[in-house]
Amino acid sequence: MIWTLIIVAGIITFMMRYSLIALIKPESLSPTTKKVLTYVPSAVFPAIIFPAVFLNKNQSFQFNTYEVYAFICALIVGYLTKNTILTIITGLVSYWIITFLL
Repeated sequence: MIWTLIIVAGIITFMMRYSLIALIKPESLSPTTKKVLTYVPSAVFPAIIFPAVFLNKNQSFQFNTYEVYAFICALIVGYLTKNTILTIITGLVSYWIITFLL
């Protein structure tokens, strides 16, 4: 029963979000709107990542964690290479290495 509710809730959520995207025709958007929408992923991604990296269970800042070190490694690789996949892989691998070694 629980799984059925979870799946139904997921389908409803997906359909609500997808309908907003599917109903908008790109030709109807102004060039300014299109340009502004290109910044949405860049604005949303840090908002998702920041709490996972810098906040502990008590919702206070903690800078001496494995996540922060892995984030710094990924940040350096991302800045130098401008390659998203390589940045993600570097962050994951560095986190695993730091976790298992320390």
